[in-house]
Amino acid sequence: MVEGLRAAFYRGGTSKAVVFRDDDLPEDRALRDRIFLHVLGSPDPYGRQLDGMGGGLSSLSKVVIVKPSDREDADVDYTFVQVAVKDAVADYGSACGNMSSCVGPFAVDEGMVPVKDNETRAVVRIYSTNTDSIYVARFPVKDGKAVEQGDFEIPGVSGTGAKITIDFLDPGGASTGKLLPSGNPLDMLDIDGHGPLEVSLIDAANAVVFCRAADVGKTAVESPQELDGDTEFMALVEKIRCAGAVAMGMAADANAVARSSPKIAIVSGPSEFVALNEITYAAETHDLNVRLVSMGNFHRAITLTGGMCTAVAAQIPGTLVRSITQPSGRDLHIGNPSGLLPATAQVLLDASGPDAIFAGTFRTQRRIMEGRVLFPSSLLEVPP
Repeated sequence: MVEGLRAAFYRGGTSKAVVFRDDDLPEDRALRDRIFLHVLGSPDPYGRQLDGMGGGLSSLSKVVIVKPSDREDADVDYTFVQVAVKDAVADYGSACGNMSSCVGPFAVDEGMVPVKDNETRAVVRIYSTNTDSIYVARFPVKDGKAVEQGDFEIPGVSGTGAKITIDFLDPGGASTGKLLPSGNPLDMLDIDGHGPLEVSLIDAANAVVFCRAADVGKTAVESPQELDGDTEFMALVEKIRCAGAVAMGMAADANAVARSSPKIAIVSGPSEFVALNEITYAAETHDLNVRLVSMGNFHRAITLTGGMCTAVAAQIPGTLVRSITQPSGRDLHIGNPSGLLPATAQVLLDASGPDAIFAGTFRTQRRIMEGRVLFPSSLLEVPP
C-alpha cells in the first residue's frame, strides 16, 4: 500500500527542500523521520539519492516544516531538518538560512499569513524552532500571493527572482546560548596530528568554527571539489570542527558532535578567485574569501547562516575574521565558490561584551512543484 502527503518542492536561495505543513504530518517524530528519509532517498551508499527527491548534496537534501505560530511575536513556526545523504540521519541540530527564504512565501501562499489583494509587500515574522530565534522576511506580493519573478540575482543560482530581505533578530547564541561560547574572540585548539591552531568560535544564526586557510595549508579560493578531494585535509577539518564543538560546549567529546553543527569555515583575505560559473572576481570586489563545510563537504556557495555569522564575527574586535577584514560599515561582501554574498550585521559593544542586534542578507526563492509525495504505508507503523 502507498500513502501520500501534501507537500511542495522549493528552491530557497542556493538550497532545495521538500516543504510540509506541520498538520499534515504524523505527530510521532520517529515516523516523520522515516518518511523524510524515504522521500529524499536516504540512506544512499551511492551518494546520489536517485530513489528520492534529494540531489546527492547536503544543500539539496532538506526538509522544511511550517505551521501557524502560537507565539505573540511570530506568525509562523519553522522547523528545519537536514537529511544525510549516505546515512539514515534526520538532523534537527541547526537552522538553514537559505531555506528560511521560502518560509514566508510558503506561509502566504498556503493562507497561514493572509495578505490583502491590494498589498504589494508582505512582512512575515518567523520563529525558528531549531535555534529558538525570530527572523523577519520581507518580500513582494501580488493578488494575495508571493511574487517570484524579479531582477535580483544571487550567486549560485541561474537567472533572477524577486528579492527577499531576511533579518535575524538577536542572532547571538542560536546554538549554544552565547555569542562567544568560549567567552573569547580568539581561542587556541590543540588538534591531534596538527598541533595548536588559532580559531574564533562564534555562534550567531549558527555556530561556526573559523580558522585561517593558511594555517591548514589552503588559500580559501579553492573549489569545493578540490577541497573535498583532499582526504587528508578533510580529516583534519573534521578534527578541528569536533574540537571546536567541544570547546563551545556543544558536545562532551568528539564522538558526540552532531553532523550539522557547528559548521567550520576556512577564511583568507580578499584575493582573486574563479567561481563555479567560471566568472573571475577581482580582490577588490569582496572583503574576504570563505570556504565552509556543511554535513561533511564544502558548500558549493556558503550557507546563509554561515554568511551572517561571518558578518557578525567581522564586527567583533579580536576575532580572527576581524583581523582579516575590517569593513568600514555593517555590510560585508563574502567571496565564496559561487560568487559574492552580501551580508550585514549590527553588533553593539559595551562593558559586558559584544551583543549581536541583527544579521541579515538577501535571497530569492521559487515554488517548483506542489502535490503529494508518496511512501509505503508500512512507514506509518509504530515499531514495537
